[in-house]
Amino acid sequence: MNQVFTGIVAAAVQVRRFEKRGSGARMWVPAPPAEAGAEPWAMEEGESVAISGTCLTVAGLADPQNGADVPWGTPGADMLFDLSSETLECTWFGDLEVGRAVNLERALALGERLGGHMVSGHVDGRGRISAIEDVGDGGRLFTFEVEPDFAAYLVEKGSVSVDGISLTVVEPKGRCFDVAIIPLTLERTSLGTAVVDQPIHLEADMIGKWIERLLQERGVLS
Repeated sequence: MNQVFTGIVAAAVQVRRFEKRGSGARMWVPAPPAEAGAEPWAMEEGESVAISGTCLTVAGLADPQNGADVPWGTPGADMLFDLSSETLECTWFGDLEVGRAVNLERALALGERLGGHMVSGHVDGRGRISAIEDVGDGGRLFTFEVEPDFAAYLVEKGSVSVDGISLTVVEPKGRCFDVAIIPLTLERTSLGTAVVDQPIHLEADMIGKWIERLLQERGVLS
């Protein structure tokens, strides 16, 4: 069964280490801090995590203090991810710098509540933050610019994943759309430290893509 995410970010953390390896790369990412009353993440072999909207499989665990390998299931261990050349090409990870904030979300487990919208973790396109404006009460208005091929998926009040964050499209204009981000989202996600011109990962609403594929199969769309 394919992994599914919700776009509800658990936390934003800073990439601890990043190494190019041949045509690919390896990334070390700390587990999110455990909230009051919650157990720290204890990842098992084969688990998937959405890293800023990109579904990646945990390749191993490491001690946060010395980087040494630790057994699967170790609570609070750093997570290791191997990135293929295709992943580096399709995402902004190819230009990743240590210390950049990334958003974390574990795959949805059977029986859990779907809080955002269905997200596959497969990046459909890239874009950029074209403007950020303070709007009072600690919130900010973001303007996102998308690639031309992605603009067709921008539907008023529709859902879109931006760096793994479930957002609602407001007033799409051509290749741009606005989103008012509340203080809680700024605190829990990478948008809190985002800057203008920063690249972003985009994923269109899965239902919209299914409908598009169905219409193509029936010859309604080319």
